[in-house]
Amino acid sequence: MNSTTPKLGVTLTADGADFAVWSENAEKLQLSLFDQHGEREVERLPMQRGDDHVHRLSVRKVREGTRYGYRAFGTHAPDRGLWFDPSKLLLDPYATEIDQPFTYNSRLAHFGHDTASLMPKAIVARHREVTVEKPRFPTGGLIYEIAVRAFTKLHPDVPEDQRGTVAALAHPSVIAHLKRIGVDAVELMPITAWIDERHLAPLGLTNSWGYNPVGFMALDPRLVPGGVAELRDTVATLHQAGIGVILDLVFNHTGESDRAGPTLSLRGLNNLACFRHLEGQPGTLVNDTGTGNTVACDHPFIRRLIVDSLRHFVAHAGIDGFRFDLAPILGRDQHGFSTESETLRAIVEDPVLSDRILIAEPWDIGPGGYQVGNFPSPFLEWNDRARDDIRRFWRGDRWTMGDLATRLAGSSDIFARHGHHHTRSVNFLAAHDGLTLMDVVSYEERHNHANGEENRDGHHDNFSWNNGTEGETEDAAILDVRRTDVMALLSTLFATRGAIMLTAGDEGGRSQQGNNNAYCQDNEITWVDWAGLDQNLVDHAAMLSALRKRFSVFSEYGFFTDAGDDIDWVNASGEPMAQEDWQQPDALGLAVTMKTTDRQSGAQVRLAIIFNRSRKPIPFAVPGNGWRALNDDSPWNGTAPPRSVTFCLED
Repeated sequence: MNSTTPKLGVTLTADGADFAVWSENAEKLQLSLFDQHGEREVERLPMQRGDDHVHRLSVRKVREGTRYGYRAFGTHAPDRGLWFDPSKLLLDPYATEIDQPFTYNSRLAHFGHDTASLMPKAIVARHREVTVEKPRFPTGGLIYEIAVRAFTKLHPDVPEDQRGTVAALAHPSVIAHLKRIGVDAVELMPITAWIDERHLAPLGLTNSWGYNPVGFMALDPRLVPGGVAELRDTVATLHQAGIGVILDLVFNHTGESDRAGPTLSLRGLNNLACFRHLEGQPGTLVNDTGTGNTVACDHPFIRRLIVDSLRHFVAHAGIDGFRFDLAPILGRDQHGFSTESETLRAIVEDPVLSDRILIAEPWDIGPGGYQVGNFPSPFLEWNDRARDDIRRFWRGDRWTMGDLATRLAGSSDIFARHGHHHTRSVNFLAAHDGLTLMDVVSYEERHNHANGEENRDGHHDNFSWNNGTEGETEDAAILDVRRTDVMALLSTLFATRGAIMLTAGDEGGRSQQGNNNAYCQDNEITWVDWAGLDQNLVDHAAMLSALRKRFSVFSEYGFFTDAGDDIDWVNASGEPMAQEDWQQPDALGLAVTMKTTDRQSGAQVRLAIIFNRSRKPIPFAVPGNGWRALNDDSPWNGTAPPRSVTFCLED
């Protein structure tokens, strides 16, 4: 991946274009060119194979906008891991734009059936490079996870022709909301080209998340109809507002799925090299992803494709960082996961990527798949332990006080294991995968019947509670308690050390009707109901965000030390927490006092945070010279309200 590495993909020249695609096992490749509408195949041109297994061809008179695809010739023997079939039109792995979305059709999997009429065509494109600046994301910043289509589909201010697209994120009303709640970076769920899982169409469902990719670089026209230029311009507008952009990318599998799946790109070009197979069984795909296949991220070609994809989004759109779905696969080879894997090192050490925000979802279902705390610095990591322990505390689970304190302080039990002295935690309470935050306090069980799998899909244990009634209710008392619980959960999240993540709509009480696996619900279940957002909750989140930005203690990554005097944990009597306090199974209250810089005044101050999970007020003596409650800017009266987190500043 240095300056002498031959370029793959399409390079426009003065009189045409150079095409280059890698395939080690194909006997030969052809370039298929199409008319301007992508409907009629006008030429099939043989490519020349080099010693490096790169098939090349220079074609005169090719211009921007030309539609094309590849056909690969060779043995078709799936039991041997060989899937060559020249009747299959294949997407260029280096394509950056396509002319239409992928639509599943069983004929895409039938040997000998020409798929040119079913396949999107890659578009020859020239992209302007941007001036790459330092990523916009402060330490301890707020990440806002967005499903692009669902986020603005119902937004009343966004023009109808932009709703559900990347361009909609640049609308002044959308940016105003992001600024209101203090978002530091938006994290966009997949916007690259995907195909629906084959079981969805008979159920009348479609994939609404995009975690089933075909191309790693090709933008999906449903979300980014304006291509790379639309993404670049939206990023620039968000940057002007001080908001970074993180892309959620899927390199762990492709939508070609299992043996019965379609042949779309990597499978048809070089299945043996691009996917992992059981040792000695080249016809059996490894399924560490639960989707039917696993990309061989340790293969040099795939490694290069991953790094080139990341570099493309930085160079041509100014992307600030990346979140990696099922990230242990990036670090796994036939011997298992390694924090020193060549692919992880290639990402971290690449000169274009070395300063980008890198976030791992540190688990998959493969052997040794749970790797929370084991990714190399500077990777940040989703922390599901923080999610679960904070939920369990507020649910009322016993013996959870110590776990809460550990999560508030940055989870040193996880992130200090390898001698590190700072946290790399991304703390969150809910994500796209699971219950929404309001549903956490409204449903004890998942309710995924709309997914067509008899409520068997999705996580079974969500550490959730319903406050007396399962799901929707008109009982004002229950609704009030649920709102109070959400406020307490949000307050706890914003009080944690490390980066934090909030899923779009959770700041306003969004519900998915108890569906905790809504990947196939491209409808009102997942669309953010802007008119229905609870503005009191939104105001609460905005207040919390302002406090988090005001006090430096929340944006510092170092672990608190026992030897220091920068933090104290106290019980309701105002005494330092003793061993017996931590071990109380049903302890209801806890306070922490911390020294911090008040960025508003520039002074060194003491901040207190009081947690009361009881349904009743609790008298709480906080040691100090008098305190002011920042939640409502009033003198602290010595009593913690029911189900509350109170932030206090010492007078």
